[in-house]
Amino acid sequence: MRFVAETPRNYYDLLGVKKDATPEELKRAYRKLARELHPDVNPDPAAQDRFKAVTTAYEVLSDPEKRRIVDLGGDPLSQGGGAGAGSGGFSGFGGFGDVFEAFFGGGGPMGGGRGRRSRVRPGSDALLQISLTLEETAFGVRREIVVDTAVVCETCTGNGCAPGTSPRTCATCGGAGEIQSVQRSFLGQVMTTRACSACGGTGEQIPSPCPTCGTEGRVRARRTKTVDVPSGIEDGMRIRLSGQGEVGPGGGPAGDLYIEISEIPHETFTREGADLHCTIGVPMTSAALGSELVLSTLDSEEKIEVRAGTQSGAVLHLRGKGVPKLRSTARGDLFVHVEVRTPTRLDEEQERLLRELAELRSEDVAVTTRSAGLFGKVRDAFRQ
Repeated sequence: MRFVAETPRNYYDLLGVKKDATPEELKRAYRKLARELHPDVNPDPAAQDRFKAVTTAYEVLSDPEKRRIVDLGGDPLSQGGGAGAGSGGFSGFGGFGDVFEAFFGGGGPMGGGRGRRSRVRPGSDALLQISLTLEETAFGVRREIVVDTAVVCETCTGNGCAPGTSPRTCATCGGAGEIQSVQRSFLGQVMTTRACSACGGTGEQIPSPCPTCGTEGRVRARRTKTVDVPSGIEDGMRIRLSGQGEVGPGGGPAGDLYIEISEIPHETFTREGADLHCTIGVPMTSAALGSELVLSTLDSEEKIEVRAGTQSGAVLHLRGKGVPKLRSTARGDLFVHVEVRTPTRLDEEQERLLRELAELRSEDVAVTTRSAGLFGKVRDAFRQ
């Protein structure tokens, strides 16, 4: 089987720094690029991809062990994670050298060692729900929202240190971010590795914490954001605001903010996708003789013809009078359900007239469309 070596990524070029750059120079380069490429500043998809690559490069070069692999010609994020062809011998994981070292000394993959982790980590996504009327979801709206979230600490600009100070190498682990200990087992002496509790696995300690954020590099703050809700959005849908969520520890890249839509029930219309439904009550006489009425839709006044003889349960169809479809110029339809209303509380004259009408139409008895049905049997019983 023939293996083809991957070409390692040049993390130094991604950040625009030299190979001998100090941790402070790496941080300055990253912050400069982040200000240019962050989604809040540059919405170009290509810039967002480069922002992710720059963030990855900074996280790799901020980790001493990963940086050592890069300097040896390897790529710590490649599939093999090796240190390049120059290591020789049993250097690749899977060789006898690494297996032996994992069991009897060292912090290889089988020994549980995870190496130093960066203090700068991506932030979490945030979710906020807003309530909108049917008209607002149908035609879109610009809404001001208030968001309580984590932002970069302005006092320390995210490094967690008091002004004029900087982190120092952890005295407990010597900057490795992990502590090794030897234990006896049936295989002999086994070296185990665990994260350093003194520095939390970062390899650094902050002797003078920031008075504002206390080493976190971020603080809670209330911000006002403008959200453009598109027309046709539906209840339960979410709008994503890239990079507007929680800023990560150490001033890391912010997560995304999701705005979930909650549609307030309408007093007249019910919604099914882009279609609307409503019910109108029509007097018995209007349904029998026919009539015309005016219905107020979401954005217009529509004349509706109720034809003579219209029955209760009939549906009138108005095309294109529903809700605009999301990301489309088309609209749904409006379905008007007719409910014929029988008069109640008749006075003597009204009752007399209705009885005369019933006699003229031979409607003085109950009828059914089924032959020999219940009403037919009742009627025949009275005739006997």
